[in-house]
Amino acid sequence: MTMPVPLILASASPARLGLLRNAGLDPKVMVSGVDEDTITAPTPARLALLLAEAKAATVAATLTTPSLVIGCDSVLDLDGTAHGKPADAAEALLRWQSMRGRSGVLRTGHCVIDTGSGARASATASTTVRFGSPTDQELAAYIATGEPLHVAGAFTLDGRSAPFIEGIDGSHGNVIGLSLPLLRELLLELNVRITDLWT
Repeated sequence: MTMPVPLILASASPARLGLLRNAGLDPKVMVSGVDEDTITAPTPARLALLLAEAKAATVAATLTTPSLVIGCDSVLDLDGTAHGKPADAAEALLRWQSMRGRSGVLRTGHCVIDTGSGARASATASTTVRFGSPTDQELAAYIATGEPLHVAGAFTLDGRSAPFIEGIDGSHGNVIGLSLPLLRELLLELNVRITDLWT
């Protein structure tokens, strides 16, 4: 039986790492250091994909042994505009005031690179998020926790903002940061079964 090649997550996101570990994978984390502000794209979906590809490629270029590198990046698509992590509490408040009672689409770019062969597979997963209508007092309390400053779109399904999310249409994991069904498909494009990577 051959040993599976090392799995590398090109992301500092503890949520993504948690999703992979819960699915039986145990990647090594290598943060890419990509300057996200230097990457632009005509649509939020394309931006998420380009960011994911840049992160995976940057980490892959540093490796000297065959590995599978996973790069991901998420943005909230609200009326065709991409929203990443808010810069500060004031921006987080404005974001939530604009999202209340509406729907947005969380787009996560995924890129997997097989450094042994140089092959890569990439795609973007999209999940519609239906936001509730938290009060101004609830929003103030939420923003004071600091949580929205660390997540794309200023919200997360697995944190304190969960009560403010009415529902989603699509992959739950995608909203947290990584779509496991899409990852499985991308690995298959590279002739890798996700079950072979289980630890």
